[in-house]
Amino acid sequence: MFVGPVFSRELITAPRRPKLFLYRSVYASVLFGVMCTAWLVMTGTQTIRNIDDMARFGLTLFQILGPLQLAIVAFIAALSTASAVAQEKDRKTLILLLLTRLNNSELVLGKLFSSLLQVLVMLLAGLPVFAFLVLFGGISFPQVFRVFLVTLLTALAAGSFGSTVALWREKTFQTLAITALGLVFWLLACEAIAANAFGPAPYGIHALELATSLSPMRAVIEASEPMSTTFLGSPTTQVFLLVTAAFTCAVNVLAIWRVRIWNPSREVRAGQNAADAAFEDSWNMADVSTESTRRADEARAQHVDSHLNVSQKQPYRQVWDNPVLWREACTWAYGKKIIFIKLAYLLFAASISLGIAWTIQEQASVSSAASGFGLPQIAKPVLPLFIVSLVMVNALAVTTITTERDG
Repeated sequence: MFVGPVFSRELITAPRRPKLFLYRSVYASVLFGVMCTAWLVMTGTQTIRNIDDMARFGLTLFQILGPLQLAIVAFIAALSTASAVAQEKDRKTLILLLLTRLNNSELVLGKLFSSLLQVLVMLLAGLPVFAFLVLFGGISFPQVFRVFLVTLLTALAAGSFGSTVALWREKTFQTLAITALGLVFWLLACEAIAANAFGPAPYGIHALELATSLSPMRAVIEASEPMSTTFLGSPTTQVFLLVTAAFTCAVNVLAIWRVRIWNPSREVRAGQNAADAAFEDSWNMADVSTESTRRADEARAQHVDSHLNVSQKQPYRQVWDNPVLWREACTWAYGKKIIFIKLAYLLFAASISLGIAWTIQEQASVSSAASGFGLPQIAKPVLPLFIVSLVMVNALAVTTITTERDG
């Protein structure tokens, strides 16, 4: 296959693991449970009088499940590909893959598609649930196809981004943090464009059309609309598909080009050079004659007092009573590049603050009944910050233990 033996091995061995069947069963069950819950809520609060009520329910549920599936699949795709490559680095098995006859494309694309296999299986498991929604009316199979096409390309783009970042960075926490921040910045930048932050028509394109052409969330909502006259949807949806496909190809080409330059990293090469130098020194010392060593020892024994040097007390850092916490808080345990992640997070928090200030200025704090969501408008900008914070805290907690375990 064009993706090489890495993906072929995963394709053969994945059905032997129970989690492959567990993931798709749980995912399909959750979607079906949401659909049944929505139906019970609807029938318990109002009376179904005609086919129009059924069709309206089907369309509303479809426009809820589509963005929900996109959010779940995009984050799982990005984090699964990033963690898969980072795990190879932690276990020092990526170097073994570089020593094989695999070319760059087989290595990069093989790891990418083997990591996305779970995501693809989840999408296939959710397809019958979405097809079942067609029975309610209000939606058609072309709408389902467009939503799944947008979701699939978004998953490929997010997975390619996570895989490339993992091949670039050495530390696992850096990889996961950059991946999560990158995805959220992508969505926030598109929402800023839609809010006319860059003008009503940046580059001569209407702000809403440009945001829909770049934002996966807006694209999947646009793809679920029933008014499209073409099979691939509106022109903005088609532009999004082209932009996402181009981004995926560009990121993978970059990873294929730089994979053997980024790996092994400079830290690994420095450690290997130090080990080689130590081995060479020990070999040279073994070549010194025994007689010369004996004479030197005798000479040093006669002048011990004259050659004693008073060692200077070296300054050292005071370690806390909890040395593990001290290492995490006061040392560069996750590399010096972590400062850039902190700055990116602060920039992200500042942009959220500006969004809240803009919402207050525009007096957009409306009730959930008026907005159609369970949160007031002023609270919506804070939601991405909470999600990214939870993802980063979880990634930090997991990598702290797994790094020690994997050595």
